[in-house]
Amino acid sequence: MRKIFLPLLLTVTLTACNRSEPMASTETVESLSADPERLKELRQQCKLDRAKLGDALCIRVAEATRKRFHGDGKVPYTPPKESPKF
Repeated sequence: MRKIFLPLLLTVTLTACNRSEPMASTETVESLSADPERLKELRQQCKLDRAKLGDALCIRVAEATRKRFHGDGKVPYTPPKESPKF
């Protein structure tokens, strides 16, 4: 009986101690970049308490911010036909 109980107790204890991911961790870069209000809110929370939100989410928030600012990167640079005159 003791041989069964001890591993079971250990398994239950380790499972209870396992930290669950926050609900916001399911948000993707695409969903964040499509929702500017949510992105703004999460950027502020990452600034104030990164440890609470977690590095993974804050990295996705930063990537979504970069994506919104720079776009998808598929627009080529087209210089003007005439050089600017200063």
